[in-house]
Amino acid sequence: MSYPKRTALALATAVAGSVVLITAPTAQASVVDVNYNCKTPIGAKSAVSPIDIKAVPSGSSYKVTMSFQKGVSSSPVALGAGAMNPSATIVLGGADKGTVAVSGPANSAEIPANSPIKISDLSGTYVPKANGKVTLTAGVLTIKALGTVTTCTASNSPGPSLELQVTGASGSTGGGSTGGAAPAALPKTGPLDSAVALGTLGGTVVLVGAGGVLWLTRRNQRA
Repeated sequence: MSYPKRTALALATAVAGSVVLITAPTAQASVVDVNYNCKTPIGAKSAVSPIDIKAVPSGSSYKVTMSFQKGVSSSPVALGAGAMNPSATIVLGGADKGTVAVSGPANSAEIPANSPIKISDLSGTYVPKANGKVTLTAGVLTIKALGTVTTCTASNSPGPSLELQVTGASGSTGGGSTGGAAPAALPKTGPLDSAVALGTLGGTVVLVGAGGVLWLTRRNQRA
């Protein structure tokens, strides 16, 4: 087989490998109903809100966003724009433990008295410290308004809103973050060697492509 044909086939093998890796699932999300029991300055209140949690890779960490699809708690007086500040925790489970703090902007419009308080999207940063499948579950919600603090906790033991396959700072498995072991060096194959070009396709894909090059080269020699 000629040099151009061997090179084209090797690159095609590497690209095919990269497609498989890109399409592999790394996260599973679901909207979970959370029954919040809230301790307010005027007594206990409760409300159910579907909670959605999303995570977007950002370097070696994730930007996590927690969304409330319905309002929770209420105020006996109207809350003017900017009077209410929400924050919450997200509980980690599975391979990683701890919590992620998330917060959001104050209310942009007035919240009428005795009406459910709509919580804006809350966001924060999650830095994986372990390898494997990690679950993210709604934790404690805190609402600060007019000098008072309302604390809401889930009473129905909600399930995770998100599952991630992650890699910690010192790990070498998982697919959720960019932290992990460096790709192995490519073996040289004479005139076919182009480690810099193939290296941009990623460690695992590079090894697949290089293997194809080596196999084709040796087969040609035996022939």
